[in-house]
Amino acid sequence: MPRSIPEMIRGDFKCEDIAQCILGLKGIDIEAYKMLVARGPMTAETLGEHLNRERSTAYRSLQNLIGCGLVHRETRTISSGGYYYEYIPLDPCRMKEMVMGNIDEWYDKMKKLVTDIDKDLIK
Repeated sequence: MPRSIPEMIRGDFKCEDIAQCILGLKGIDIEAYKMLVARGPMTAETLGEHLNRERSTAYRSLQNLIGCGLVHRETRTISSGGYYYEYIPLDPCRMKEMVMGNIDEWYDKMKKLVTDIDKDLIK
C-alpha cells in the first residue's frame, strides 16, 4: 500500500487500498467485509471457514469492522436455548458514502492547515 499521497497519485492502487487507508482497516478486514456483502450475514465461525482462517481471526476482523461502522451484530435466539451473534454488513452504497464523508472531512481539515502553512513554518 502506498505510504504517501504522491505515491498514491503516481501508483496503481485499488478500492481496497483506499478503504484500508481511510477507515484504518487491514486486508483481512476488507476480505471479511466483502465476504459478508457477497454471502450475507453470518457468524464469526462461518466467516472464518469462508476465509480459511481461525474463528478468532474472523472475530478480530469483525470487531474492527464494527468499530468503523461497516458491520453490526444482532443476537439470534436458539429455540432449544441459548443465543449466538450474527454479523451484518453495511450496504456497500452506504459504505461509499461513509468513505466519501471521511475524505471530505479530511480534505477540509487539510485545506485549513495549508492555508496558514507559510506562517506556521516561519514561527
